[in-house]
Amino acid sequence: MSEPKAVVFDVGRVMFQWQLRSLFEKLIDDSAELDWFLENVVTEDWHFQHDRGVPLAQMLPARMQQFPDQALRIAAYAARFNETVAGPVPGTLDIVRELHGAGIPLFCLTNFGDEFFVQFRATQPIFDLFKDIIVSGEELVAKPDPQIYQIVEQRSGYMRSELFFTDDNAANIAVANKRGWHGHLFENAEGLREELTDLGLL
Repeated sequence: MSEPKAVVFDVGRVMFQWQLRSLFEKLIDDSAELDWFLENVVTEDWHFQHDRGVPLAQMLPARMQQFPDQALRIAAYAARFNETVAGPVPGTLDIVRELHGAGIPLFCLTNFGDEFFVQFRATQPIFDLFKDIIVSGEELVAKPDPQIYQIVEQRSGYMRSELFFTDDNAANIAVANKRGWHGHLFENAEGLREELTDLGLL
């Protein structure tokens, strides 16, 4: 297996702390009601439609029709999505900057709605350090579908064995490994730093 030459980062829960609760805990005081809302109305499974390319203009009206008494909160999901990001994951952005400073080519492979990513990217200059960002909502295919990994391979210009990928989802790492990428299941920045150092990338 070749030594990796480029590093591919997931975004949510690797670079940035993401959870729907970060927004809705500001809007719903009662903890039981908040849990119910996140389990039944604005759920991660429902949100994942946008990651796969379903437009908000289709998602929101259908959900509001299903839960008319929750319409204002469903609207807030779209209007205030950036507030679902609590901040950077401790230590990861430092690693990104160090890799960039060392001349290591950087890429992102993220399950992210295209409409939301445009808003979010504008607030985060760290993305300027990446050569390319592959966004599932733009490609209309999401991890762990092998097709989106193939898009990274084609657009990056690197062989599979030259790509190092870190993601917090074991299923996503499994597909990367099966394709011959170096896969690192992200748990924290310390563990990522250790493996990148062992491989001579840091």
